[in-house]
Amino acid sequence: MPNRQEIALMAHLMRRAGFGEPRWELDARTAKGYEAVVEELLHPEEQPAISDELMYRILPGYEGALGPPINQADWVFRMVNTKRPLEEKMALFWHQLFATSNAKVDNPPELTRQIAMFREFGLGNYRDLLIELAKSPAMIFWLDNHGNHDGAINENWGRELLELFSLGEGNYTENDIQNAARAFTGWSIAPKIPRNPLGRFYWKFAYKPEDHDGGEKTFLGHTGNFNGEDIMGIIVDQPASPRFLARHLYRFFVADEPAVSSWNTTPPTDPEAIEILVDAYNESNGDIRSILRALFNSDFFKNSQYARVKSPAELIVGTVRIAGSHDGFRPGYNNLALECGWQGQELLNPPSVEGWHTGPAWIDAGALMRRVNFAAGVLGDTSLPGVRVMIDRVRSFGAITPQQTIAACLDAIGPLMVSDATLRELLTHALKAGDLAWDSDEAVVESENKVGKILTLIAASRDYQFA
Repeated sequence: MPNRQEIALMAHLMRRAGFGEPRWELDARTAKGYEAVVEELLHPEEQPAISDELMYRILPGYEGALGPPINQADWVFRMVNTKRPLEEKMALFWHQLFATSNAKVDNPPELTRQIAMFREFGLGNYRDLLIELAKSPAMIFWLDNHGNHDGAINENWGRELLELFSLGEGNYTENDIQNAARAFTGWSIAPKIPRNPLGRFYWKFAYKPEDHDGGEKTFLGHTGNFNGEDIMGIIVDQPASPRFLARHLYRFFVADEPAVSSWNTTPPTDPEAIEILVDAYNESNGDIRSILRALFNSDFFKNSQYARVKSPAELIVGTVRIAGSHDGFRPGYNNLALECGWQGQELLNPPSVEGWHTGPAWIDAGALMRRVNFAAGVLGDTSLPGVRVMIDRVRSFGAITPQQTIAACLDAIGPLMVSDATLRELLTHALKAGDLAWDSDEAVVESENKVGKILTLIAASRDYQFA
């Protein structure tokens, strides 16, 4: 029988490598063993995928006037219902790192196709992923590479590729930017026929050799007649590349870090952890799966519980997953997608090429109340199936004291560890409510309401905002 510490560690893994799971699923995963679950997560292809054809049927209108929220709802549905949680979590990671916004692209289906590309390549080789990113029509339009021509280069894609996507500030020169841009001339977009007259055109990548600069280029100390694939090969072999990626992975999966814009002058919080990830990158030639295996099995990851503020998507998806309010298709996914935006993370529409400001920025005064009200409203609803399971779990302990009630509720909702201050607040409320009893119909109703209120308070606590 797994002990509480083992279950808490599994809950930590599933919050970070996924979006959290109900308590009963954590029991089943813990019985498999931690490393076995890590391997299962790292091989999503072994689990069933959500059918794209099904999504077209249940969320029609991808290309119409309501395209943005429907495409956002599609992704929220997948995050909530996926059997491949790490695949979706990595898609969210790459979307944050390679931020592409519909505010300019104005073609939601292309953003959805970019997210699908992240699912396909997001656990593979870093160089291959960068090449696919450069071929993504949404990215080409977002950073103007369709306007990057032989003899009239546009540096936007080349600059952001080096500064924000692969190396970081201070690891390249203006000349490197210009020569990267020259290498990507001719990487453009070919239009396709739209699915309906009022919809957006689907695009596809088109290489135009007549528009490619075939001259000699010098890039990061290398000279040759480089094309885009060559540039990516040089980038991933730079010492700065694995270090830059390692800091992003640490920031997303382990603990909140300073803003990316300060990394050139601010060292990492845990330099040893970064070195472990860099070594995994170098030993595997940039295999993302291998880097994540090293990360999830490390002591620095296991010891980082509640060191990250949940992003809005993590908070919303994780809450409805454990509450069971959106298992399978049902109305309401559009509202969940909108809720992400209202809390500060509009999916498929990050505020800039730098992505969202994360960590404490997620819980500023404007967003915190919305986050608290959402979580408390969902987990305080005693009619939801997942909440019913939590209540039944508490009921299985029989007649219990207020202190025991708090412990049982924290175990059922998580298991969740809370601060002493939160524990005192919860206990103050529970002592006023009294013992739980289940020996009559009236006592059952009263005790269920008591448990529901405690679950509401836990969801409204500061501690619930952290992963």
